[in-house]
Amino acid sequence: MAKIAGTGGTSGRGQRDLKVRVKTAKGRKLSSTLWLERQLNDPYVQRAKKEGYRGRAAYKILELDDKYRFLVPGARVVDLGCAPGGWCQVAVARVNALGEKSGKRVGTVLGVDLQVVDPVAGAQIHQLDFLAEGAEAQVKVWLGGPADVVMSDMAAAASGHPGTDHLRIIALCDAAADFAFDVLVEGGTFVAKVLAGGAELELQTRLKQNFAKVANVKPPASRADSSEKFVVATGFRDRKEGESA
Repeated sequence: MAKIAGTGGTSGRGQRDLKVRVKTAKGRKLSSTLWLERQLNDPYVQRAKKEGYRGRAAYKILELDDKYRFLVPGARVVDLGCAPGGWCQVAVARVNALGEKSGKRVGTVLGVDLQVVDPVAGAQIHQLDFLAEGAEAQVKVWLGGPADVVMSDMAAAASGHPGTDHLRIIALCDAAADFAFDVLVEGGTFVAKVLAGGAELELQTRLKQNFAKVANVKPPASRADSSEKFVVATGFRDRKEGESA
């Protein structure tokens, strides 16, 4: 049950800021109560509902693209681990996948995930393990060629141990980078979520060997208390000779 409490002003006159406070229900853990309270008060969650996005994460890719401009009309985009589909929604609009921008090139958005994802207008959504043998070739078939952008907001299942979670997400990001090396066109872009913690330094080295520029950024939509950040690698120059596939 949610309780509305005023948090600003003392006179009762004028408009006060309102914050939703969630009472701890029987059988609900305190951590779950705090998470629900944070969700109810998160402006990005509220904005996503209002603007029709499937989650607050949509604003992370919007903010990253506003800065680095990789989702351009006509681009072929692969979204790895695309559930629930918010990043695909953003990409569809920006690459003109629905052909709504007259005179602009029409792009392609392909989302893949281990689980079934509800359709996203203008995107191709497929149930696929991107780590499976032959996945890269299959993606190129679906796209009709190499990708201009490979992006990933994937995170491994949380263990509750920060060090373990960091290593797991870096391993996932490493795998996503290998996938990108195989499907990106020259000059392409790779965007992926990582967790700060030290083990990402080796990943940074690999990306710098294969891309002209590698930036690390925490978009405003990322929660301040989260260790997540994003790598944005632009100007793909193909896998360096001698690097294992």
